[in-house]
Amino acid sequence: MLVVEDEPAIAQVCLRVLTPKGYEVTLAADGREAIRLLLSETFNICLIDVRTPNMSGAELYSWIIDHNKALSGGVIFTTGDVASGETATFLTDTGRPTLPKPFGPAELLEKIRTVVSGL
Repeated sequence: MLVVEDEPAIAQVCLRVLTPKGYEVTLAADGREAIRLLLSETFNICLIDVRTPNMSGAELYSWIIDHNKALSGGVIFTTGDVASGETATFLTDTGRPTLPKPFGPAELLEKIRTVVSGL
């Protein structure tokens, strides 16, 4: 699983919650780093923050659609900005699951289980 998150505290929570459950977790601080990792490793799930520096989650998702379409079914978005029109429209248009911030361990695991069951 690739977790694209620029907030270190949230990235570490994901790591601490998911690793003991058997997930292999790799962290990326932004979309550019994520692409570098996606070009060199194989991931089944991507937990992507919509707003990251250097390259937004929307830009990264577009890259995934263009370069690794199979992975798009494993994308989950996180955001603290579900209320803004632009973000809400993007999330609706993708049809991908969304995990609003702040989220707890149980919410994170449930969202991932749902996506994994659909792969």
